[in-house]
Amino acid sequence: MTDRLLKPHTHLCLVSAQPVPNLTPLLDQRTAPRRVILMVSPAMAQRADWLESVIRPRGIRVERLSVEDPYDVESLQSRVMELLEGLGLERGAIALNATGGTKPMSIAAYEAFRAWDQPIFYVHPERDRLIWMYPDHLPPVDLADRVKLEPFLAAHGVEIRGEASRSVSPKDHLAVGAELVKEIRRYRRAIATLNWLAKTAENDELRSEPVPDDRSDLEPLIELFAGHGLLTHREGALVFTDEDARFFANGGWLEYYAFETVRGLGRTRMIQDQAHNLEVMRQIGAKRVCNELDVVFLHENRLHIIECKTRRFREKGEASPAGDALYRLDTLKELMGGLQARAMLVSYQDLSKADRTRAQDLGIAVCAGEQLLNLRDHLLRFMR
Repeated sequence: MTDRLLKPHTHLCLVSAQPVPNLTPLLDQRTAPRRVILMVSPAMAQRADWLESVIRPRGIRVERLSVEDPYDVESLQSRVMELLEGLGLERGAIALNATGGTKPMSIAAYEAFRAWDQPIFYVHPERDRLIWMYPDHLPPVDLADRVKLEPFLAAHGVEIRGEASRSVSPKDHLAVGAELVKEIRRYRRAIATLNWLAKTAENDELRSEPVPDDRSDLEPLIELFAGHGLLTHREGALVFTDEDARFFANGGWLEYYAFETVRGLGRTRMIQDQAHNLEVMRQIGAKRVCNELDVVFLHENRLHIIECKTRRFREKGEASPAGDALYRLDTLKELMGGLQARAMLVSYQDLSKADRTRAQDLGIAVCAGEQLLNLRDHLLRFMR
């Protein structure tokens, strides 16, 4: 086993809708090549553009091997053989990453590389481990978690608008969130009214609609926010200190609370990157589609998306905002992070049995109601 065989200077990558298995070996110094050849079918041309935009800035030379029919094994094999013949390679000079592409692409390339006695590897999609298929006596490589959010999302055709927010709110803001979770039984009914009042304050004066007369359960909540300088109660309405304070009262506090919990895990080196209140954009044909992601983080090169809700969900027989959030997460997780991406709904209010069943069916984790008291444990299970 030689270093040259372990680290060929060229990789042939088969482009597919899942870019991460092609990307992670390029970012690990133990396996990173000097050149990458992307085998691309017409349907994957845009995917190749996205992948190339991430690879080139890392000083890796990128070339393309175009194929017309990604299901014609004979034609594909001839194309790869022509490539290898043209390169005039020594043994171990180029390696095939057989993870992506169509199955015929992978089979054709595998057979050609075996014929030329060149190494072949596969990246395990869940363990993020490089496994040598040929020669099969080489030890696997656990790839380093080096991908950050910007290149990860760019490889999936997602652009971050502005800068990713990796900072947290002032400590007194975080103290409010901690108190709201600690005393969830006391505050969860009134929080919906505070959300509504903050929503109505979207004006130049940041002044809400009148506070309801029957506010016995709301008064302690107003005092809590006022005591931390987030609002004042004047002339029967709430006036927020600034736009950040209004956003915070309108449910932003739960986003901050969840993000700070994620950051706490990041200090243990379990998380390679994280951000909150992330504005992203995807180009779909001529249309630009924008989304906001409450909390996102990368763990073992896998994207995790968290949506935070504080509002009270509707009763039986009515459309469920929780259901809407779950379907949105189900769509976004694959668009933003591929098949290995995960999603979680964090809700201050409990969910109905039907919504919990829907989440389970969609493979979306849930931490709702009094489960928030153990949010860290739920995040650990979410990551596993």
